[in-house]
Amino acid sequence: MTTAIERTELALDIGAKTHAYCCETRGEVEQGTLANEPEALRRFLQARLARTGALRVLVEATGVYYLDVALLAHELGAEVTVINPKAAHHFAKALGQRSKTDRLDAAMLLQCLKRMPFKAWEPPRKALLELRCYGRYLVQLTEQNAASKNRLHALSATAASPAKLRADMKRAITAMDKRIDRIRAEAVTLIKADPALLKAFKALVTVIGVADTSAVSLLSELMVLPFTLRARACVSHAGLDPRLFESGTSVHKATRISKHGNKYLRQALFHPALSASIHDPYAKAFKDRLVARGKRKMQAIVAIMRKLLTAIWAIIRHPNPYDAKLLYTTPKIA
Repeated sequence: MTTAIERTELALDIGAKTHAYCCETRGEVEQGTLANEPEALRRFLQARLARTGALRVLVEATGVYYLDVALLAHELGAEVTVINPKAAHHFAKALGQRSKTDRLDAAMLLQCLKRMPFKAWEPPRKALLELRCYGRYLVQLTEQNAASKNRLHALSATAASPAKLRADMKRAITAMDKRIDRIRAEAVTLIKADPALLKAFKALVTVIGVADTSAVSLLSELMVLPFTLRARACVSHAGLDPRLFESGTSVHKATRISKHGNKYLRQALFHPALSASIHDPYAKAFKDRLVARGKRKMQAIVAIMRKLLTAIWAIIRHPNPYDAKLLYTTPKIA
């Protein structure tokens, strides 16, 4: 006869300033809010862990704040599970939850922790977490720079705009370009200092359409994933999985990608796929074949993104040079 393990179960609805929590120990449920401060969080988790000597924690993978909570809980010896926000959303709908507050969400997440199969989360290595920070910071800087270039274009489009404003915007863009180059160089230095990252990086830049910039972005998002993840699950993680919408015989909407996944990974794949559709003869033939069958060009690019992600995930798990012939089955190359 097996004895049930007595443990405390804790679910947190993560916020920027405070976390709402719902906790159950020996059938007693408590709810409240907790300041998003390292020491306060440490004391809170230690107190819950001391109640039974065993603690399970559930958090949603929302924003960036969940990661510190998950890392600290794991460090203290708690079992941690991290779930996709979309999964939590569907679970709430299954429970019939109509209203949405932090308190209700925390209670719903506790029910999710109690009812759903538990899948333990393992934290990535420090170097991988640092690389992801570099990758996402580069994306943010690039987006800011693109916005500045758009503002400069708008200023240059009219003679009424003062020349001093245009000059100031040009200086800001030049300064941002230098910042981006410096941060990218620091990310590459981090990669070169880690044998596993360097091996994957060298294999990744053999992909047609992937250069240093794209390789940093792709590595920063993919290296933190568990290597047991299958290619299909990786595609779903990126939100590139097709989403069908059919009902009966009359409703047949166009198939679209779900976008219920990692937006940084989708952004990192777009330009390599666009470049591959031009410079990789196998990818170009694949795109032309899809377009000839009635697909729009953007749909063909997304299909190349999916194929590239499948290949890149295989390369990262088992670093070997890229071979387009293994990815695209094209009888004739133009």
